[in-house]
Amino acid sequence: MTLRGSPPGLSLSGGTAAGMTVNTPLCFKGKKILAPMVRVGTLPMRLLALDYGADIVYCEELIDIKMLQCKRVINEVLETVDFVAPNDRVVFRTCERERERVVFQMGSADAERALAVAKLVESDVAGIDINMGCPKEYSTKGGMGAALLSDPDKIESILTTLVKGICKPVTCKIRILPSVEDTVNLVKRIEKTGIAAIAVHGRKKEERPQHPVHCDVIKAISEAVSIPVIANGGSHDFIKEYADIETFQKATAASSVMIARAAMWNPSVFRKEGFCPLKDVMQDYIKYAVRYDNHYTNTKYCLCQMLREQLETTQGKKLHAAQSTQEICEAFEMGDFYEETTAIFEAKKTSLETKVQDEDDQMEDPDVIKMAVRFDKREYPPQITPKMYLLEWCRKEKHPQPVYETVQRPLDRLFCSVVTVAEQKYRSTLWDKSKKLAEQAAAIVCLRTLGVPEGKLCEGENHLITKRKRGDQEPLISRDHGEDLAEPSHKKANFIEETSDVNVPKMPR
Repeated sequence: MTLRGSPPGLSLSGGTAAGMTVNTPLCFKGKKILAPMVRVGTLPMRLLALDYGADIVYCEELIDIKMLQCKRVINEVLETVDFVAPNDRVVFRTCERERERVVFQMGSADAERALAVAKLVESDVAGIDINMGCPKEYSTKGGMGAALLSDPDKIESILTTLVKGICKPVTCKIRILPSVEDTVNLVKRIEKTGIAAIAVHGRKKEERPQHPVHCDVIKAISEAVSIPVIANGGSHDFIKEYADIETFQKATAASSVMIARAAMWNPSVFRKEGFCPLKDVMQDYIKYAVRYDNHYTNTKYCLCQMLREQLETTQGKKLHAAQSTQEICEAFEMGDFYEETTAIFEAKKTSLETKVQDEDDQMEDPDVIKMAVRFDKREYPPQITPKMYLLEWCRKEKHPQPVYETVQRPLDRLFCSVVTVAEQKYRSTLWDKSKKLAEQAAAIVCLRTLGVPEGKLCEGENHLITKRKRGDQEPLISRDHGEDLAEPSHKKANFIEETSDVNVPKMPR
């Protein structure tokens, strides 16, 4: 059995959807795999591993609750798909090149949450993995990782739900239990859920890298089940170079080998011709880190792992002192590369912005009243907003409630809103960082056009506050957000985070 490539025609069923079995090109048998590593399995490291010969790469473990807060955004500048948290932090980034070769690994202790995340990322990855082997407290205290090993019912629920709910292969990664018999029994139960493969880290949850890996237990599992078994945990005892991958595979009778630390120290371990010079490997990694805007702290961490005993050299000290991607590049004599690459990105961003602005200009609507305004909550009393004033005015004048239509620009993820009042539309020409701010700005344009007070502190006595103090009508505001509880539920929203098309839906200016 070869370590690279797949036997002809081999594919794994990736679960069912609407009663139909779906086969995917993702194959595990005979594959070398870069294992998930916290703060390591980011896009640059995964691509580098693919360059040097890895067949399948896993992302770092990502927690389900964190992923469910993310929006899927097409990054036109980097040509990536980003899953972005509310604070604008990119939680997971991937690209077309690894789409059929990256397995998304998540930490989860809930079947429905796991399925929701899998559906969110399914179209951008080759498979879904549940981490049931992480012994770290951040994972186990939430009932995830190795904590799942003591709850087979929950394991079965999560994996069965995923296999039935998505069309991509599902895998899981476990650690071994105190006895071989218990471990084999658990794996047989896992196999019955219909997963495509199982990765086994050959240590117990209380054991660490300095403890020997139990190859005999992985071998017993390999011989007991029919699904591919992926052997993991050999970096310390076995894998020092390419030839050792096959040694570890034979010792465990596994179908595949998953490598973590050895691949992190030098991703060219996957290269059958032998290691590349470390300097070249590090420069290749830096190029990917700059190309895909990797956060400098992660880039620095990975490079430190590669340098290891060379951290006390002049270059190592420069790396340790670096506080930006640019300084990292300068430490490796790649300052020119950094400047050239960032200049290309700036030019591309400017081009896209110009294109969006041109399209915006072409959508000029003379019937929309426009004004360059932004909402600054510091200019208003606590929990009083222009939207509340506009709603109150509409009620007083017997007009229908205001209707807000909001769009988000994919290029910079900024928002713009149009409010319709008495069949007239109003909007700010300025784009805002949130939907709420954009709606408040639109309300301000409407109020100022009508000559109606908007509730600013400088306007004097605030009649809405007076009404609240009297308590003679239903509460108008949300205690947490200062939003109007009585606002209509039929607001129109037109979000376009998930489109690769730069064109913004028609928005009058």
